[in-house]
Amino acid sequence: MVVWIVNPFDNLPLEGYRPQRYWLMARAFVRAGHTVTVWTSDFSHALKAKRILRNAPPPEPDGTIRTEEGFRVVLIGAPPYRRNISLTRVRSHRILAKRWLARAASEPPPDVTIASSPPLSLCAAVRRFCADRRLPFVIDVMDAWPENFERVVPRWILTPLRRAARANYRGATAITVVAERYAELVKAYGATAPVGLFHHGIERDEPLPRAAEPPSGLTLAYVGNMGKSYDLETVIEAVKSMADVRLELAGAGPDEARLRERAGTCERIRFRGQLDGEALRAMLAACDAGVVPMFADACVGIPYKLADYAAAGLPVLNTLQGEAEKLIAACGAGITYRTGSPEAFRAAVEQLKRADRARMTDGARKLAERFDAQTIYPAFVSFVEANAGKRR
Repeated sequence: MVVWIVNPFDNLPLEGYRPQRYWLMARAFVRAGHTVTVWTSDFSHALKAKRILRNAPPPEPDGTIRTEEGFRVVLIGAPPYRRNISLTRVRSHRILAKRWLARAASEPPPDVTIASSPPLSLCAAVRRFCADRRLPFVIDVMDAWPENFERVVPRWILTPLRRAARANYRGATAITVVAERYAELVKAYGATAPVGLFHHGIERDEPLPRAAEPPSGLTLAYVGNMGKSYDLETVIEAVKSMADVRLELAGAGPDEARLRERAGTCERIRFRGQLDGEALRAMLAACDAGVVPMFADACVGIPYKLADYAAAGLPVLNTLQGEAEKLIAACGAGITYRTGSPEAFRAAVEQLKRADRARMTDGARKLAERFDAQTIYPAFVSFVEANAGKRR
């Protein structure tokens, strides 16, 4: 089959970062014998800047990049935006969708197209493109839009986005989701297509060895966005009051300046910026546990960072309930606490100090098995082949 994969958000190995969901997905389709194109934006959602490709081969005459792994990457120009929740971002996504449609129409049509949701506007453009040509259309749901915005804007403003989400879900040939709650969400919208659950996959490299003489106390890691979905302020306030606890933060986001101000001159809190793959592995190897400090109303089921920590063998201090909490508890891989309370975070840290750390590390490795890319993405390919591959 000729397979198109459309997602504007993931960091790319071409930028020096580790492969994420859609790169690993493309790799699995190639290994299964399919011809693959990855469509993405030339704007980095993580850095809020144009992508800088450091590891890319020279582009072909049409501007596409042929990777060493046997698939090609097409970068579509998108206007910048500074904040995740803004009209500028909405406009950027709409322009990206129009430009994608224009470029896609100039190419021979694929046999199946997989589009991430969000963004809703780009996903809708892919849906219309496939419907006009009677092509199979697969939605991969990795976040709940517009539900994720209900905590910051009035519900009535989101009505057009709900209509778009409903049309996308109902127009899909097949639907894949990264968490159980998203399977329930698409069915609530009236989706009738087959639904498959496939968590974020990770490459399970051997964790780097710890330092021969690790520092005393506890070193915590946070990897990801610094925005309104994350209760990092509580974490920072708690760490400032715990003399034997350090915090390493990797990533960026709209609230980073405010969080740096909150951390003040505390030398035990370090902001590391956006790290490439090797630097991130090294940071995680020097830490004792990872933090997943997400608000419940963020509507997130299973975040990338949970898989990152598990792959590094790190127990987790977690706030997410539901599926994430159950997975962590089943594997004995961490402790769940409540958001908004420095006291609750400090209590979780003290509980972690008293715990059998070797046992929790084993639990983290068991959790990593649930996120093994070598298992998840071949199964993803089989699901698409069975439910959309022959329904052209």
